[in-house]
Amino acid sequence: MRRYDVLVIGSGPGGQKAAIQASKLGKSVAIIERQPYIGGAGLNTGTLPSKTLRETALFFSGFKQRAIFGQFTLGRDIKLSELMHRKSEVIRNQMEVIIDQFNRNNVEIIYGEASFLDKNRLLVRGAAGASEELYGEVILIATGTRPARPADVPFDSEHIHDSDSILTLDKIPANLTIVGGGVIGCEYACIFAALGVKINLVEKKARLLSFADEEIVTSLMYWMRHSGITLRLNEEVVDIKIESKGRVVTQLKSGKTIVSEKLLYTMGRVGNTDRLNLDAIGLKADDRGLLKVNESFQTPVPNIYAIGDVIGFPSLASTSMEQGRRAACHAFQKESLTCEVMEFIPLGIYTIPEISMVGATEDDLTAKGVPYEVGVAYFQEVARGQIIGDVHGMVKLIFNRQTRQLLGTHIIGEKASELIHIGQAVMNYGGPVDYFKDVVFNYPTLSDAYKEAALNGLNKL
Repeated sequence: MRRYDVLVIGSGPGGQKAAIQASKLGKSVAIIERQPYIGGAGLNTGTLPSKTLRETALFFSGFKQRAIFGQFTLGRDIKLSELMHRKSEVIRNQMEVIIDQFNRNNVEIIYGEASFLDKNRLLVRGAAGASEELYGEVILIATGTRPARPADVPFDSEHIHDSDSILTLDKIPANLTIVGGGVIGCEYACIFAALGVKINLVEKKARLLSFADEEIVTSLMYWMRHSGITLRLNEEVVDIKIESKGRVVTQLKSGKTIVSEKLLYTMGRVGNTDRLNLDAIGLKADDRGLLKVNESFQTPVPNIYAIGDVIGFPSLASTSMEQGRRAACHAFQKESLTCEVMEFIPLGIYTIPEISMVGATEDDLTAKGVPYEVGVAYFQEVARGQIIGDVHGMVKLIFNRQTRQLLGTHIIGEKASELIHIGQAVMNYGGPVDYFKDVVFNYPTLSDAYKEAALNGLNKL
């Protein structure tokens, strides 16, 4: 039986960083991957393929040239695989980078499916049927999630899809029903709308993306409707069926009926924990297959950690990476500067237009009774916004009225997920909104909207 200081189950973003961090602490590490390739869902079936399709949609739709947005449609017989011709190349190159990082950091890759024998031993079954036992002083679960597939939804990966199978469409449909207005549902709604598909987006809540700033989401919803997306809010699906002609009929609780060529179901994801034999170590996943951890990503079994999507929100590659690094540090009591995680971590949602946020929303601060003020600037107020044609993008800064400390940054528009890091940096070091009033940015840039937003807010004091 081979022995290691650390065994990591899953080679997605979180597992990668946990393994490398443990190795840098001088530990022997092996990472176990049940697929015949590394990278997890983010690299192979989720994040990277969907963002590749998004970039293609932006290019072909002319969205960045706002004057022609909505006037371009693709032929219905074109395959999504043709629109993502660079996907395989990007995945291959990124996979080579990850394998090289593992090699340089002496992280061993073991292909096979892992299940627990006890708190220190794993049984790993290889694809060829062979199996072996591995021992680890610390075991880290980074198995990720998969799309939820309720039994009452007749998935067939031809007419009714989840977020994995939707990218295998043989042609672009004329219309598409999307059930679920979370991050995945909103992103795909925008992507397919940009490709000329008529979208019905069904969400049982009164608004989309309830965790995000309401003003930003309201702006996003305006642009979604402008691009041809019909938002069915406060609506609940009671029945989905496939007609004999191949059409998908979706019945809503309100009595409405939606008929479409295809349907994408994005109501949640479930953790990949059902085949780990958690009973052997006394762990129990919740009804969505997710694990509970403490602030250091430690499960109730002290030497076993869990990170990434398998522990729930925010389920982002960026946060998973930091969780993996922090877990590896905590496991060996290395709470040094190199293992610290900044308090404010940004969220990026790749809708069209994209939105990004870090820190508190107005609703958060109102609930806590924190006195705050808001500064807003539209991209039309900065020269770069006029140059690129994004005059409706916006930067919103929320700060404490008394201390002027920056508490939240929210952006919609071109490069939102890049611009957010400026606000994040100031917030992580406890900086005031005055920083933006005094700083000099390159001109012309979208970053200049920070200065305009800061001045807008400070003028209200």
